[in-house]
Amino acid sequence: RAHRAHPSGMEGWRLSSYGRRFGPSVPVYRVLPASPPGRLRVPRSTQLSPRMGPRLGSGKMDFSLAAALNSEFRETRTNEKVEMMELNDRFASYIEKVRLLEQQNKVLVVELNQARDQEPSRTADLYQEELRDLRHRVEQLATAKARLQMERDNLAEDLGSLQQKLQDEVTLRLEAESNLAAYRQDVDNAALARLDLERRVGTLQDEIAFLRKIHEEELRELQEQLARQRVHVEVDTSKPDLTAALRDIRSQYEAMAASNVQETEEWYKSKFADLTDAAARHAEALRVAKQEANEYRRQLQALTCDLEALRGSNESLERQLRELEERYTLETAGYQDTVVRLEEDIRSLKEEMAQHLQDYQDLLNVKLALDIEIATYRKLLEGEESRITIPVQSFSNLQIRETSLDTKSVSEAHVKRSIVVKTVETRDGEVGNPHLCHPRSIP
Repeated sequence: RAHRAHPSGMEGWRLSSYGRRFGPSVPVYRVLPASPPGRLRVPRSTQLSPRMGPRLGSGKMDFSLAAALNSEFRETRTNEKVEMMELNDRFASYIEKVRLLEQQNKVLVVELNQARDQEPSRTADLYQEELRDLRHRVEQLATAKARLQMERDNLAEDLGSLQQKLQDEVTLRLEAESNLAAYRQDVDNAALARLDLERRVGTLQDEIAFLRKIHEEELRELQEQLARQRVHVEVDTSKPDLTAALRDIRSQYEAMAASNVQETEEWYKSKFADLTDAAARHAEALRVAKQEANEYRRQLQALTCDLEALRGSNESLERQLRELEERYTLETAGYQDTVVRLEEDIRSLKEEMAQHLQDYQDLLNVKLALDIEIATYRKLLEGEESRITIPVQSFSNLQIRETSLDTKSVSEAHVKRSIVVKTVETRDGEVGNPHLCHPRSIP
């Protein structure tokens, strides 16, 4: 039986060391010693031709001995043929397996190179770009946060200054109110003094009227007395003249009453002027105090409104700041999750690359083991071929007698057979591409 190669491209190749059948003429194939390692060559066949029959003498060699030798040689060659076919089958399967593993190795090397060249760089670029974006956004948020904190600090300072101004205004208002209370007390005292003076003026006027009345009564009494004295003078001229004395007394009393009235009027006028001036001063001070109080009240209301507005803006800014901090926290958490996910992707890619490298290393180890096994089988094949060459050379010297009937049958059954030789070259432990030798006609 001829050796059948692997179905993927070697179906038509057949390697045969012997013919399909054995007859009196046995074609023998051997490996030439001059052929290079790993290359099989079909030598010239050494054949027992039926034309040798007439040359053989009938008495030179016993036919039974030749038959025994022939049967023993056939059995030996049959066993060797079976072993050689098994070795050829295993060798072809190993070659095909090596070729398949080499193709897989090439595919894995290409994938590994692509993974090394493209994926890590692209992943690293994406990772770096994402990190740059995240850092830029973090810087923007930090800047916004610093700006808001600065605005908050400025507003806090403004609020503190406004609160200080408000406190100062409240202090001034309290002082103005205390001054106003004092002024009111002075106004009340002035009003009481004015009432007292008016009462005293009324009393003095009553007293003046009473004195006038008394003076008029006294004057009437004096006149009556004068009239009686005149009558008495007329009657008795010897009595002293009282008219001059009464006139003098009257003039004295009138002068005294006029001076008293004048003094009283002057004192009243001076007191009334003083009280009027004091009342005017107090009224002006009260008006100024009321104006200042109204102005302070308006300023207090304006400052209160400003304070409420600042409180509202401060609360709004604090709320915005809290929202920004919460959003920044959420975005930072999201960015951290993205970074963790990217790191996990990079770690998984590294693990996958390590797994590919491990698989590639395993395939290299398998390839090395197969190369070693192929080299071992090549040495076994070379040793087997060298062992086969010795009995073939000894057997070529044998001369076998055959009958004319056998000679005729063999000559009629003589056919030409062809063999296709597959040559496999190994270079530095690597299996090269097999190629076909030209088929040779084997008689």
